[in-house]
Amino acid sequence: MNSREEYRKQNKAIRVVIVDDHPLFREGLQKALALEDDIIVAGTIGDGRQAIELAKDLQPDVVLLDVNLPGLNGLQVARHLKSENGEIAVVMVTAYHDTQQVIYAMRAGASAYCVKSIRPEDLVNVIRAASKGMFIVDDKQMDKRALDAWIQNHIEEIGGTYTVDGEEQFVPLSPREMEILEAVTNGLSNKEIANKLGISQQTVKNHMTSILRKLDVGDRTQAAVKALKHGWVRIDNDDLP
Repeated sequence: MNSREEYRKQNKAIRVVIVDDHPLFREGLQKALALEDDIIVAGTIGDGRQAIELAKDLQPDVVLLDVNLPGLNGLQVARHLKSENGEIAVVMVTAYHDTQQVIYAMRAGASAYCVKSIRPEDLVNVIRAASKGMFIVDDKQMDKRALDAWIQNHIEEIGGTYTVDGEEQFVPLSPREMEILEAVTNGLSNKEIANKLGISQQTVKNHMTSILRKLDVGDRTQAAVKALKHGWVRIDNDDLP
């Protein structure tokens, strides 16, 4: 047994799961974290739904999570993970960054939000801080009270584009609305969406009205573009009519 393995055996290492659909990024991140004595990569996966099951099996301390994933997007996965295990720390590591996306992620239960250009040593520090219950945004470490204040201040700066809903935890869309938006993004009509989901066309229209309001856009095309830009939905050729 080498010195690193001895250290990990004698000291409680931080167990990490990496969730990203790009194999090269997963492998590179795994190799970088393997150099740290106090971090163990317990598993990696590239699908949102499978990530939830993997986390149940492995019980990691920290999950590194991309937003743009097949199956479920990262915001949905974060909510599931936190509902299953409130102690788990979710660190979003994504290519897309703006204030709205950060707020959505933190309200979904993330402990930190990082861009993929982050230096490995900085990400390691984020993982360590998140595992200790801290929240990290833009290199700033905060406790829960400070995070809530940060979110509120930035909501006021942006102004008027958020609908407060305790169940949604400030994630912009409900699970059903996300299903409908994904179908819209893949080119399905209201009739086709209704048939696919087993609901009425009027229900689809009602959901679309809510989606447009929550995303602060004027039509279906703008909603689809915004969803793709943020990585909330993906184009799936299997869903095309």
